Amino acid sequence: MNFAGTFSFNRLLAVSVFALAGFFAVSASAQTYTKLYTWPEDTRNDTGIGLAGLMTQGRDGNIYGTVGDDNTNAAGSAFKMTPSGTFTRIYSFCSLAKCADGSQPWGGLSLGKDGNLYGTTMWGGSLSSGTVFKLTPAGALTTVWNFDNGTDGGAPWYPPLQNLVDGDFYGVSNTQYSGDYGAFYKLVPTTTPPYKESVPINFNYTDGNDPNLPTQGTDGNFYGSTLSGGTKGLGLIYKTTASGVETIFHNFTGYATSNADGAYPIGVMVEGNDGAYYGVTWQGGSSNLGTVFKVASNGTYTLLHSFTGHPDGAYPRSGLILGSDGNFYGTTLNGGTANDGAIYKVTPSGQVTILYNLCSQSGCADGFSPVIPLLQHTNGKFYGSTSGNSLGGSYFYSLDVGLAPFVKMVNWGGKVGNTVELLGQGFTGTTGVSFNGVAGTFKNVSDTYLTVVVPAGALTGTVTVTTFTGSMASNRAFLVLPTIISLSSSSGTVGSKVTITGMSFTQTIKVTIGGKSAPFTVNSDTQVTAAVPPSALTGQKITITTAGGPASSPGTFAVVPLITGFSPLSGPVGTSVTINGYSFTGTTQITFGGVPATSYAVINDKQVDALVPTGAVTGPICITTPGGTGCSTTSFTVTH
Repeated sequence: MNFAGTFSFNRLLAVSVFALAGFFAVSASAQTYTKLYTWPEDTRNDTGIGLAGLMTQGRDGNIYGTVGDDNTNAAGSAFKMTPSGTFTRIYSFCSLAKCADGSQPWGGLSLGKDGNLYGTTMWGGSLSSGTVFKLTPAGALTTVWNFDNGTDGGAPWYPPLQNLVDGDFYGVSNTQYSGDYGAFYKLVPTTTPPYKESVPINFNYTDGNDPNLPTQGTDGNFYGSTLSGGTKGLGLIYKTTASGVETIFHNFTGYATSNADGAYPIGVMVEGNDGAYYGVTWQGGSSNLGTVFKVASNGTYTLLHSFTGHPDGAYPRSGLILGSDGNFYGTTLNGGTANDGAIYKVTPSGQVTILYNLCSQSGCADGFSPVIPLLQHTNGKFYGSTSGNSLGGSYFYSLDVGLAPFVKMVNWGGKVGNTVELLGQGFTGTTGVSFNGVAGTFKNVSDTYLTVVVPAGALTGTVTVTTFTGSMASNRAFLVLPTIISLSSSSGTVGSKVTITGMSFTQTIKVTIGGKSAPFTVNSDTQVTAAVPPSALTGQKITITTAGGPASSPGTFAVVPLITGFSPLSGPVGTSVTINGYSFTGTTQITFGGVPATSYAVINDKQVDALVPTGAVTGPICITTPGGTGCSTTSFTVTH
């Protein structure tokens, strides 16, 4: 199933349910729904508002997005919308010969750390297979990649997202022909386009088909779903590293009574404040009308809610977003009181509340069939669009549920000294910015955009902007990433102490040496002392994990073997000696008084057996491993 076909189905379904308006009834929570702008229809009676359509808030406080196939050449456009509903078209696609700038940007836009907007077109470009583009808020477009419909796929649906750590862009392309199941691609920005591309994952149907855009988790991995494919062909949930090491978490099985877990996951999954990932399927569940699910970072799947059509909506096609209150928000294409769609809230435990039923006003004056993902602006309101049909009903709207203005971070993690970008309002009157109570140096660039440098001693947690008249908190925690600068020693034995010097150690929760958890003491924000644990492996980096994430030492740490005793204490040549201690794995040599033993065996990491060799003399027993050489503190006496 490809997105183009799914979208066509969506439009036909919207037309068919229009006639059913007013057939069902259910009460909804009192909210303020405001129709702000009417999407105009083109000569084909089409507005171009459809599936995907991610919107983003720019540095200027305006909302940016795309329209898939509007305008005179039906090639689509990019727009700017003020929070009050003033529309400006900033770019019309297929403006260049042979649509070299791309055509049909259905996926919407994402905001880069450079303040520019990034998106994709499904068609056009120099190879007629779609593009990735960079667009300034003023409307200057640069094509940064042309898909070839080969190894990197083509017809990308979603815009790329910029990686929190490395600054590269990651995205997905979709199924185009038999044997092509979509790809997970990476673009490394270059001074002069095209960007440098690689493809960490080419999906093979077993591991998914038609991937939705994954989200980057706080652990640095990407969590996503595929619309179809997997063991049942009904889609799946997966995790992947940036380099493409993929783990399948869950294969969907449909809507059978015993396995009503959902079918055809759609939209971008979102990480909750509990570290789990939440999403929707647009079919399946107990009524085959879609589900809400969550999956833990270890892969544990939980079905939270099965839509029933009435009163809770049907066919949740837009995915979920995380609200500033910690709940999730989304829309259903159908269902609700008029079967023309609804806007809903769902708690992390799965309790669904209908916030607004579309087509609640006479003649559906408020629109119907909401299909694009919601966007929560930093003013606290939610924004979205209804797709309507050829009879109308396609509007840009806001929904005010009473949430307070907040601060949104463009980059929600970084190290001491990094610059963090903040979006919001009222920044002109800023008097201070703090990271979980630790003040940073800020620059209020405009009333809606502010930068702040992560200060020494900053703590992972809420970023708070204080103004002359109050304060605003971030909608999620900022992750202060630790940094290891140096180690007091590059080697040591089990039990020996290592002093680790760096930054942002106050919230340390774990130290790992040689792949094993080590006992530690936080001496200060810049120093931690840890003891080498038993069974630690040699040649690995020491890692520190804090509330903000992990950090690794610049170099590796060698675990030197430690001999704690041996038995017997003396004996002639040929005597079998049992040597006890730590870190014996990988032993390459044992000596008695400097003479190598020709017969020995590593029993385990704590025991080695050896025969006293010919020519041995009284002296220490020494064991050599890749980690170094360790000798006994007492001598083995060779008797004659």
